Amino acid sequence: MNTDIEIRQILKMKTIAVVGMSPKPERYSHKIGKYLKEQGYTVIPVNPGHDEIIGLRTYPTLKDIPFPVDVVNVFRKAEFCEPIAKISVEIGAKALWLQEGIVNNNAMQISTKGGLFYVQNRCILKEHILYSE
Repeated sequence: MNTDIEIRQILKMKTIAVVGMSPKPERYSHKIGKYLKEQGYTVIPVNPGHDEIIGLRTYPTLKDIPFPVDVVNVFRKAEFCEPIAKISVEIGAKALWLQEGIVNNNAMQISTKGGLFYVQNRCILKEHILYSE
C-alpha cells in the first residue's frame, strides 16, 4: 500500500513513459496519456506499432527513449510487467506504476529492489485528480 507522501512524490515527477499507449481515443491508455499531457507532463508513448500518438513521437521500447524517464506507467497485462520492471530499473526510472487492474508482485520486488517507487492496481489519472484538489 502506497502512502499519500509516496503518491504525491511520484505525481511531482514530470516525465512519464506510457507503455502500451493506444492510438485509439476510446482506450483508457490513450485518454490517460492525453490527460497527463494536458496537465503539463512530458508524455512518452511506448508502442512498437506506431510512430506517433497524440502528436507525440512514439518509441518501440523503453530502451529506445534517448532521455531520462521519471515514471513508467504501464497499460499491459500483468504477465508482461516483470520485464518492464527490469528495464525500468535499467534505464534509471524513479517509479513504476501499474494501472488499475494490473497486479504483479514479482514486478514489485524487482522495482523496489532496484530503488523505484512502485504502485500497482491504481489509476494515475484518478490519483492525480484526487491529489491536485
